[in-house]
Amino acid sequence: MPDTGSGRGSVPLRTDTITAVDVSGVVQTKFEPVREAFAAVLAAQQGAGAAVAVWFDGRWVVDLWGGRQAGAGSRGWQPDSLVQVYSVTKPFAVAGALLLVERGLLHLDAAMQRYWPQFQAPATVAQVLSHQAGVVVLDAPAPTELFYDWHRLCALLAGQAPVWKPGTRHGESLLFYGHLVGELVRRVDGRTLGRFLRDEICGPLGLDFAVGLGPCQQVRVVDLIGLDEQFRLRSSAGRPELYRRAVANPPGAQDPAIVNSAPWRAAEVPAINGHGSARGVAGLYAGLLQGRIVSLTLLREVTRVHCAGPDAVLGEHTAWGLGFGIDADWFGMGGLGGSIGGACPTGGGYAFGFVTASMGDHQRATQIENALRSCLGLPPLPD
Repeated sequence: MPDTGSGRGSVPLRTDTITAVDVSGVVQTKFEPVREAFAAVLAAQQGAGAAVAVWFDGRWVVDLWGGRQAGAGSRGWQPDSLVQVYSVTKPFAVAGALLLVERGLLHLDAAMQRYWPQFQAPATVAQVLSHQAGVVVLDAPAPTELFYDWHRLCALLAGQAPVWKPGTRHGESLLFYGHLVGELVRRVDGRTLGRFLRDEICGPLGLDFAVGLGPCQQVRVVDLIGLDEQFRLRSSAGRPELYRRAVANPPGAQDPAIVNSAPWRAAEVPAINGHGSARGVAGLYAGLLQGRIVSLTLLREVTRVHCAGPDAVLGEHTAWGLGFGIDADWFGMGGLGGSIGGACPTGGGYAFGFVTASMGDHQRATQIENALRSCLGLPPLPD
């Protein structure tokens, strides 16, 4: 990617006015309000750090990190710190599938059975990518260990009856989207999704992001904090019963003892257990905006609204492209706990990534991104 150093035209951060937290990194002078918004977010977070990165006009204009790492002897957040970003992982999974579409090896309007004969839900590839397939729960109780057995979990998903007739409703496949998409990639290409991303997307683009971490990456991971019962109750409040079924079987996806463990980080659960830096997250969207992953023609198809309305799983209005949430001039994905990645192709086009180890809502990222949008003369995103 262009200018992958510390930022052409950037200046060192001024930290003399930041008293509550230490902020490190670089920011272009025009984007000082982003630094100020980020510092305010860090000051309000409880006991963990975060990072934010922005790509605009062919270069990195913001690359900031700060706060304390959890579970690492209270060290400061480092420029190479990694953190689990939950559903921010899903667009990475779909990027792998879209690269195969670009190469003519996978077809959006084809039935899933063309590539995965055992798959019983009568859905097309596009319906799976846009969360319309209805495969959002497992009916039979499953143990946590199922997360670590790719083939067994995919076999159960293949035989699972959809909750609704594919194409008639939509609802986020919270835990299983990465397996549904990743198994397509594996059956077409032969590589696991994690390996495919390393070889074809993250490696070539220099993105510090991975699904399935090796030992050298694991030592850089920051533990998530705040995954307690109170957080889980807040996350599920007002949600349909289907939401609780969708996140609880197999159990463990919101259990700190599980998600902060080495076996979980080494596994491939590509709906939720991608680990990356803010720059790694934003870099995916920078690559998309530049046409370095798929053509801009395919990107326009991917980021148009394919379905919108009440989400059967989340119980709120959502609009989906093919693997990305759509909101006016923005496409991207937020994750449980507050991390987010996205892009706005208008106004010159920017890519944005915010990652945090402190579980909370998305208002923190929105506060920072709206500071960015004010610098670019764009209207604010809704809270």
